[in-house]
Amino acid sequence: MSKNQTLAGVGFGLGAYGIWGFFPLFFRQLGAVQPLDVLCNRAVWGCVFVSLILSAKGHWGPTLAVFERPRLVARLGLAALLVGSNWLAFLWAVDQHQVMASSLGYFLTPLVNVLLGMLVLRERLSRLEWASVGLALLALVNEFVALGSLPWISLFLGGSFGLYGLVRKQVPVDAIAGLWLETLSLMPLLAVYWAWQAQAGHAVFTGFDTTTQALLPLAGVLTALPLMLFAAATQRLNLATVGMLMYINPTMQLLTAVWLFDEPLAPARLVSFGLIWSGLLLYSLSGWRRYRRGG
Repeated sequence: MSKNQTLAGVGFGLGAYGIWGFFPLFFRQLGAVQPLDVLCNRAVWGCVFVSLILSAKGHWGPTLAVFERPRLVARLGLAALLVGSNWLAFLWAVDQHQVMASSLGYFLTPLVNVLLGMLVLRERLSRLEWASVGLALLALVNEFVALGSLPWISLFLGGSFGLYGLVRKQVPVDAIAGLWLETLSLMPLLAVYWAWQAQAGHAVFTGFDTTTQALLPLAGVLTALPLMLFAAATQRLNLATVGMLMYINPTMQLLTAVWLFDEPLAPARLVSFGLIWSGLLLYSLSGWRRYRRGG
């Protein structure tokens, strides 16, 4: 891998995780719009944007060929439900001023991936990976004991995105075509919601102020763009580097929650984050050692 390719890969990775990290700031501007309405606009405009990309690349043939394989279509439908529910939970968290809980959920995602790899793919965990999972469980115990309840939104965000990654890993479809098929899979459910709201006299896609009306299509673009940047980064970087860049997103979300949204960072929650960060450090060290050994 040349230096130019590596630098380009880091640039693409920073772009992807930077955009994801700024999501709380962007979607807070849509606070007057119901989360389900934002989800509808995000999926529909994302599908339109990716359709334009597929047309520009002349990639419709391989994309439409996926419909000839019903099992792949079914798996992409499941992936769509998982990522759609993740988007909705994130939008709810931003709307309810729970960005810190959202950050905790995305910090948990790599450790959820470790557990899913063990339980579903029968992967064997190293001692460091077992330790990282143990620290994550301690963090959840701390949340329950100190705060009186489990961080359900964090668990849902980490779990749903981890499951999405697991399902998507098993579908041999490239990122752009896969995203188009996933957003397309959501259309029947979104159409039912749109018709229900229309009967109640509520417009899902129109009737907003000028600024909001302009931001809603942009939400679709911002859904697709970081995924494409992420795909470009993974093609140019080793997995250890991609894994380290992964933590930019939840770190930016945490800083946004504390510094810009004035969400309180209770000492007990700081302990939880400390345990999670320690687990991620061990997880990253394990991944780096595996990479150095060549797998």
